[in-house]
Amino acid sequence: MRRRISEMLNNSRCTSIKRFLAVLVVAFCLLPTTARAAGIADILTLIQTITSTLQNAIGGALSGIQTLNSTINNFRQQTIWPVAAINQAKASVISTIVRYRGLMSQIQTIKNNSATLANPSQLESVFRNGQAGSIAQLTQMYTKVYATVPPPTDARPVHRNMMDMDDALAMGSLKTTVLSDQTTQGMLALADQLEQQSAAVAPGSGPMLSAQAQVADLETQAYMAKMLAAELRQEAAKLAHQNTLLKQSAASTRSLQNQIQQVLSHP
Repeated sequence: MRRRISEMLNNSRCTSIKRFLAVLVVAFCLLPTTARAAGIADILTLIQTITSTLQNAIGGALSGIQTLNSTINNFRQQTIWPVAAINQAKASVISTIVRYRGLMSQIQTIKNNSATLANPSQLESVFRNGQAGSIAQLTQMYTKVYATVPPPTDARPVHRNMMDMDDALAMGSLKTTVLSDQTTQGMLALADQLEQQSAAVAPGSGPMLSAQAQVADLETQAYMAKMLAAELRQEAAKLAHQNTLLKQSAASTRSLQNQIQQVLSHP
């Protein structure tokens, strides 16, 4: 704002001088020859007075504004955003990138697939690729490895219910891991981008990068909560499965007791 005021005053001063000189030249040309000779000294005196006023009064104000601008800029560069500290931070970031980015890339590209047979290898490849578009293939691959729920003639209804529920939870967890891996890849790409931006950040833009990092952190926490919810569902299903087996055992024990009583009571 002060810089604009200073430029406006400079422009207005130059414009006023030019207009005044133009008026004087026109008026001087319109005067008779004798009047020109008589009034030239007065014109020169008037021009000197105007020049002195512009240099002393307005020039002093402009000089004060320029001094204030210089003081503010020095305060920003030396106190609020010290250039030396910013350059040191940038150098530290660049050094960290050079030292660790290669190692981190090697860790991320390590393949830990362990299945050896055809169907298990295909299933493992699908739920480890981190691509949400491949989720539709999971059901088919899962069925090839773990088979389908047996028909009612081959298993009791309670057993079929537990099998179906276990398959549903297992499929849900596998799909969640695929989405989580894809999100992790996006978070890593965003982290690399923020790292590059911080190495070339301009003074005063640090809060913007911090806001982006905080948003990414919130998104990561949300997906972690989603993974935790999937684990809790698995644990709940496991407890329900175990409890169902205990109920079946109690039912079998009661049925056995009834049969024993019937045998003992038979004449």
